[in-house]
Amino acid sequence: MPHLATLVGMTDLTVPVRRAGLPVAAAAFALAALVVSGIQPRDRGTWVLETFWIMIGLPLAVALRRRFPLTGLLCALLALHALVLSVGGHYTYAQVPFGEWLRDALDLSRNPYDRIGHLMQGFVPAVLVREILVRTSPLRGSRWLAPLTVCACMAFSAFFELLEWWAALIGGDAADAFLATQGDVWDTQWDMFCALVGSVLALLLLGRVHDRQLDVLAPRGAG
Repeated sequence: MPHLATLVGMTDLTVPVRRAGLPVAAAAFALAALVVSGIQPRDRGTWVLETFWIMIGLPLAVALRRRFPLTGLLCALLALHALVLSVGGHYTYAQVPFGEWLRDALDLSRNPYDRIGHLMQGFVPAVLVREILVRTSPLRGSRWLAPLTVCACMAFSAFFELLEWWAALIGGDAADAFLATQGDVWDTQWDMFCALVGSVLALLLLGRVHDRQLDVLAPRGAG
């Protein structure tokens, strides 16, 4: 896996994001991944459901780029998440070639790409939620910041599982590709556990890097 500084696109992680031009590059990357994934996907309905968050989140981030510019770290992670969603939407999560390779290489019983997707569903939103809370609430520097961030990520994960349940009720067998349970009766619990692990890992691994970027973008006491 590439070094974090490479993902962010700069050697000094405290360089202001607007000077580095990373938000533009991240948005272009996410848009390109979305467009390419939409070329003859395996199941058009599943593609729409899986990439819906990019279709909503990307225009929103662009619209708010001046009022609420994002840190370079978050921009890079959102672009990476867009790639994961786009690949899953194009192939369907149960049939992503990289997941099939992992299944064979690790002698697994199922394609694990959906587990990677749900790990990212906790990892990336944790940084997003943390950034919003630090910049818009009194929680900056509070011991409550981390647990509330994890709780928010778990709430979203639970809501996503409800969406999958509603899709199954409405679509019946046609929703199987979206659910990607692959016959696992504990799939919902595993999905939420992966999101939990992802959110905790993000806070442990990226908290200090994120704080340095926030100090540059939104200095303490500013506003």
